[in-house]
Amino acid sequence: MTKYRDEYLSGFGNEFSSEDPRCPGSLPEGQNNPQVCPYGLYAEQLSGSAFTCPRPTNKRSWLYRILPSVRHKPYTAMHCGNLTENWDEVEPDPNQLRWMPFTIPKSSEKKVDFVTGLHTLCGAGDTKSRNGIGIHMFTCNTSMVDRCFNNSDGDFLIVPQQGEILITTEFGKMMVEPNEICVIQQGMRFSVNVFGETRGYVLEVYGAHFELPDLGPIGANGLANPRDFLTPVAWYEDREVATGYTVINKYQGKLFSSQQVFSPFNVVAWHGNYTPYKYNLDNFMVINCVAFDHADPSIFTVLTAKSSRPGVAMADFVIFPPRWGVADHTFRPPYYHRNCMSEFMGLIKGHYEAKEEGFQPGGGTLHSTMTPHGPDRDCFEKSSTALLKPERVADGTMAFMFESSFSMAVTKWGLETCQRLDKSYYQCWEPLRKHFDPNWRPSKQ
Repeated sequence: MTKYRDEYLSGFGNEFSSEDPRCPGSLPEGQNNPQVCPYGLYAEQLSGSAFTCPRPTNKRSWLYRILPSVRHKPYTAMHCGNLTENWDEVEPDPNQLRWMPFTIPKSSEKKVDFVTGLHTLCGAGDTKSRNGIGIHMFTCNTSMVDRCFNNSDGDFLIVPQQGEILITTEFGKMMVEPNEICVIQQGMRFSVNVFGETRGYVLEVYGAHFELPDLGPIGANGLANPRDFLTPVAWYEDREVATGYTVINKYQGKLFSSQQVFSPFNVVAWHGNYTPYKYNLDNFMVINCVAFDHADPSIFTVLTAKSSRPGVAMADFVIFPPRWGVADHTFRPPYYHRNCMSEFMGLIKGHYEAKEEGFQPGGGTLHSTMTPHGPDRDCFEKSSTALLKPERVADGTMAFMFESSFSMAVTKWGLETCQRLDKSYYQCWEPLRKHFDPNWRPSKQ
């Protein structure tokens, strides 16, 4: 594989401008939509918010392209595979759920690209009312050829777990590796190239965009810094496709396809604040407890998609990166817990501290609203008697959580079809034993 050379603009939510160096001066000067654009290009605006949103939340970009995206044949319905928004396929299941690593199909048996390899695991809400989320897995082995994907329902936050993915967008190209994430916002067309067997996670939100969380008492610095988010530099191809180029549109939870005779990645220049972007999780500045007790996982939030209720997220993307543990007189691993939020956890690499066995890279767990969860017996016993001294936590590991205020429904694929559900998961808590002693008294110092 020839390594793709990254070229990016830096910063989160900024107003950017970029033009392909092959066409200097392709960005119009002084106005967005001149009577005649440089190089005979078409001006097209991509709006990610209502026109009348307050300036801080108004999102839009102007694209200057060889042909406008409106030139295509009518959309027709296509098979959705295991991508769904049907949250009533099976009866609700409040149990703790764990999945073994999801199987990647062998290319010698079946060619599967990013779109055909999307599988909905769980979700809630409704794309029509623009209020909800979906959690998907992608398992694929081949690149998208003369096909691109466009999500009219919401944003995709993509977390590669195995294999690099080269994402071509209307704004340019992004190489995204495991331990990096990328966000493709609503309406942006993209295609995914892979270089072998590839697997990862997708968090989809409809009705909101991802943003950096407020820092509050933390102050001006910490968590994910805006400058570490990268947006691609403009790149175009002027290519006609005699056999037809397929544009796949996810609309109201269904897939539709249309044909056109040219590549959609024909944007020569663009400017705006509504862009795809990527982020390296190694750049996260960890905030942690340095005295006693165990801080809430909200201190590890990278991105949030806010709901209409202050302080309540439709979805948070939270990571558990390598860090120091120094708390005194404290049970340091995650505590036993019931939560009004739903928590889906995935593992990119390594071993998660609270469950060294069973929870594996490429798998996942779901602890639904108010379903109890916490460390297994071995973790509890070891951590209860450990000599407390400064120690490294999670070296060589990257676990993450999609946390949501929605009560999640699991799909039939997730519970039955994928055959990766670990039905013995509950047994990791069975060995927990009583330590209660009614005669216990505080020791005298």
